[in-house]
Amino acid sequence: MGSVTTPELPTQYAPADVETRSYERWVAEGYFTADVGSDREPHTIVLPPPNVTGVLHIGHALDHSLQDALSRRARMRGFETLWLPGMDHAGIATQNVVERELAKEGLSRHDLGREAFVERVWQWKEESGGRILGQMAKLGDSVDWTRERFTMDEGLSRAVQTIFKRLFDDGLIYRAERIINWCPRCLTALSDIEVDHTDDDGELVSIRYGEGDSAIVVATTRAETMLGDTAVAVHPADERYAHLVGTSVEVPLTGRLIPIVADEHVDPAFGTGAVKVTPAHDPNDFEIGRRHGLPSLAVMDERGVITAHGPFEGLDRFEARPAVVAALRAEGRVVAEKRPYVHAVGHCSRCKTVVEPRLSLQWFVNVQPLAKAAGDAVRDGSTRIHPPELAKRYFDWVDDMHDWCISRQLWWGHRIPVWYGPEGEVVCVGAGEEPPAGYTQDSDVLDTWFSSALWPFSTLGWPDRTPELERFYPTTVLVTGYDILFFWVARMMMFGLYAMDGTPPFQTVSLHGMVRDQYGKKMSKSSGNVVDPLDWISRYGADATRFTLLRGAGPGSDVAISDDWAAGSRNFCNKIWNATRFALMNGATVAETLPGPGDLTVADRWILSRLDSVVGAVDAAYDDFEFAKISDQLYHFAWDEVCDWYVELAKIQIASGGEVADRTRRVLGHVFDSLLRLLHPLVPFVSEELWRALTGGPSITVASWPAVLGVADPAAEGEILALRDLVTEVRRFRSDQGLKPGQKVAAKLALDGTALAAHEPAIRVLLRLDTPAESFVATARLAVGSAVIEIDTAGAIDVAAERKRMEKDLAAARKEAAQATAKLGNEQFMSKAPEDVVTKVRGKAAQADADIARLRAQLDALPAG
Repeated sequence: MGSVTTPELPTQYAPADVETRSYERWVAEGYFTADVGSDREPHTIVLPPPNVTGVLHIGHALDHSLQDALSRRARMRGFETLWLPGMDHAGIATQNVVERELAKEGLSRHDLGREAFVERVWQWKEESGGRILGQMAKLGDSVDWTRERFTMDEGLSRAVQTIFKRLFDDGLIYRAERIINWCPRCLTALSDIEVDHTDDDGELVSIRYGEGDSAIVVATTRAETMLGDTAVAVHPADERYAHLVGTSVEVPLTGRLIPIVADEHVDPAFGTGAVKVTPAHDPNDFEIGRRHGLPSLAVMDERGVITAHGPFEGLDRFEARPAVVAALRAEGRVVAEKRPYVHAVGHCSRCKTVVEPRLSLQWFVNVQPLAKAAGDAVRDGSTRIHPPELAKRYFDWVDDMHDWCISRQLWWGHRIPVWYGPEGEVVCVGAGEEPPAGYTQDSDVLDTWFSSALWPFSTLGWPDRTPELERFYPTTVLVTGYDILFFWVARMMMFGLYAMDGTPPFQTVSLHGMVRDQYGKKMSKSSGNVVDPLDWISRYGADATRFTLLRGAGPGSDVAISDDWAAGSRNFCNKIWNATRFALMNGATVAETLPGPGDLTVADRWILSRLDSVVGAVDAAYDDFEFAKISDQLYHFAWDEVCDWYVELAKIQIASGGEVADRTRRVLGHVFDSLLRLLHPLVPFVSEELWRALTGGPSITVASWPAVLGVADPAAEGEILALRDLVTEVRRFRSDQGLKPGQKVAAKLALDGTALAAHEPAIRVLLRLDTPAESFVATARLAVGSAVIEIDTAGAIDVAAERKRMEKDLAAARKEAAQATAKLGNEQFMSKAPEDVVTKVRGKAAQADADIARLRAQLDALPAG
């Protein structure tokens, strides 16, 4: 394709003028819409569905930038690319939002009733939910909006019913009383991911059970639950209590006798080595109770209110705790009290209420056969986890997974498709089936993670064998944070293998880390270090926001960011903008073919060789999801090589005119065409605007990905490297001598016998060096490799001022060297200082010595006067 007449680019890149216009055109042209009927190899990513209540936060921005980069590159490489978007109904979060809205009207969901409340939630979803979808567009997500899904749309609801019935019929779903996470405020069971653990201040109370030689002391942070104790447990090998095992002891305040049992779960080194066992209020105690046939005695209701008969009945759990301790103290049962006692406490992630372990009748998935299949799929290579070292964490989860509580006591969500008859009959009703007359449906709904575990195949039309399912399943890669490896990834693996006849949902699971601030600290509102990506997009542009995140994204690693780095990314986008403007203004053309090597200058051959190397390196880094390396390669190639060197050399070649100028324009066009394509997956907006101006093509989103052309030219690379070294050293010398960047001085160049001889005209232009007159007298001499530069700086600088400045810098360098040398000679410092501190001091000493040598040489090079 050749160049065409295009409107002149503005002098500065203004993201706000480009981003919305470009995105709307991409969507309108259908560039993101996958063609299920094409014969191209598929590349599929399903977007981890954000909550319908959510807004784009910095974690989303990272996750989406990574997926978008992969999708855009796949599209350019010729794959039939589907990046499928959608949202999760987020059961408890959404119900809480709507309940808060109702509370403003003085109403509760119970005032409306279930059917009207659910209708109200749907109304909220249509009016206020899904803000994040528009925010995804601001970031540049190239998702296929024609295939957007919602976990409670009709098709996905049918998928949920279908898999529930299959699991039920296969005996993999059952109902039982178990200990679960319970929120006394939301009045529902919670998944582990919905529980936030914090270190809270509490108290550890040691209580004496029994009297005399048969007494035994236990310690607890939850004295109120002793009302439900049904045993005391010790370790079987603990000789201190061997004589008590098999006997009974009285529970204080209650008069009940409970057994003392031996159980290997007890840690004899913790506390007194004896623990109270309350099976109805602690998951570990529940398991001890099952092993020893202990009864489970619940002593509080679903709101955390004490129900045990006696003086504590009707007290909230936090009121009952000090009341029980006071009563024990009054009876002389408190042996010790430790306050404050810091310990981990679970809180509901939605309302921050302290979570209560509670014995409750719930629905569960028997995960053992499903988890084994999920582990086997990674072990046999059917699914690859990247980086590989995180596979161990995956196996830790799936090899020791407990049955999954899938029921929630909510109204918003997929209602459990089980119906109960008048005589206690239980019937599971599948999709499209009718329940028996007179039967009542279970009132619970399913855990949100149940429906999202079906996401990779339910979004493609399962349980029907749709063309989309046949074409785009299994998906190519799942990109997600390592923090939900268990909660979501493992569950998708289990259900995908189960529903899709042993085919796992992903070929690769690529895990990234968390976004942190520039000091590596976790972001939180309380720390005041949270970054709003929408604010960054407004201030720096979407491309700069994306590039900042991508430059820090290594596989499995956390990503540090700061405002300064975002500003630096914006400067990079501006640099590319200005350099491409230069290319356009100087007639750069994008031709079908390039001149042969024999018709190109060394500079042209060098940049094409470097471009080839960068394309290969970027491709290799994509294979390993090394986004930081990809970004770094392209940043330094674009800035350090293309902009800082080739553009400057191209100016000289174009100014020379003739065929050299024409060929340079073609190489210049090719380099910027390729560079913009390489950058596009990372910075889609600025690359689109520049590429269309450069090539006249319809869109870079459907342009082909650059290929390695096999034009490596080590000789040209070596020659330009020598030129760069020479120019860099002389520029440093000029700066040290106080010469202004644009100031011309006369110089002799002794380049004969070197590869640089042919580059003398370019060297003189780059270094502002005039051809010397016959009266030339050198005041300074500089050797760089085998090249020698003699410069006349007489009259160009204030010698006295420069000498004074350099002598001041030399004195500072000598002081630094003396201080470092003294430390390194101090035996006490060397024996006590950490190795990294000693290494740092050695580095300072070496740098100071180098500065001293450099400054001495510069002083010697100054003209007399």
